[in-house]
Amino acid sequence: MVKALRESGALSISLVAEDEGNILGHVALSPVTISDGADSWYGLGPISVLPCDQNKGIGSKLMNAAIQELNNINASGCVLLGDSHYYRRFGFNPRESLVLPDVPPEYFQALLIQGSWPRGIVTYHESFSAKG
Repeated sequence: MVKALRESGALSISLVAEDEGNILGHVALSPVTISDGADSWYGLGPISVLPCDQNKGIGSKLMNAAIQELNNINASGCVLLGDSHYYRRFGFNPRESLVLPDVPPEYFQALLIQGSWPRGIVTYHESFSAKG
């Protein structure tokens, strides 16, 4: 998926966590489309940390760095698909006004960075359907 995002030019932000040249984790952000025409919204994902390095705060550092980068580029907001208990600490919450089809609403969450909340169906870049 990340390779497809990169090759299509849709990988807007790509951050890695490393230790002495070894990659421990990664987070990607790419533009999403919202059916109401809202601008500057991004989808966070995938985010990953090597299993042997999980529960050490690396994922939290990647999340905070990703949110900071979104602020730096004046993004309006960000959506993600994941565990609401984990992502709530970063300000993400489910929003009835934003829908990702075929996904239980409690797992689709959003963070408003600036402006007002959009309303509509969210579509990720086609690279999220990439195989291989």
